Amino acid sequence: MASRMSSSTTTSLNMGIMDDIGKMFKAFTQKASASHILIKGGEEASQKLQEIKEDIGNDPVKFAEAAGQYSACPSSAKGGALGQFGPGQMVKEFNDCVFNDPVGVVHGPIKTQFGYHLILITDRTE
Repeated sequence: MASRMSSSTTTSLNMGIMDDIGKMFKAFTQKASASHILIKGGEEASQKLQEIKEDIGNDPVKFAEAAGQYSACPSSAKGGALGQFGPGQMVKEFNDCVFNDPVGVVHGPIKTQFGYHLILITDRTE
């Protein structure tokens, strides 16, 4: 004997499927560009980044100069610029910041498995 689903169950399943499709579409269409300054280490790295953040404010030129001077990432040669990427291409903490926080603002220090980061979101398309 086959079980029958109620119309509310079917509607819920259809909505779930539509949500999943919407998320997949967003993952393919949403893009962001960001720059970062990475300092490896513990609390001292976080404190150093806080000092840098206070010095540079939200100035992209000062951010790029600080990235060139302090960042442990090879992107430091490009002022910390990481180029364009989509959701899920960066580690979770980085991704969450870039795809949820305001553009044009320096965020952090944010801890990831690589160390602590200051992140400047330069562009995001929805």
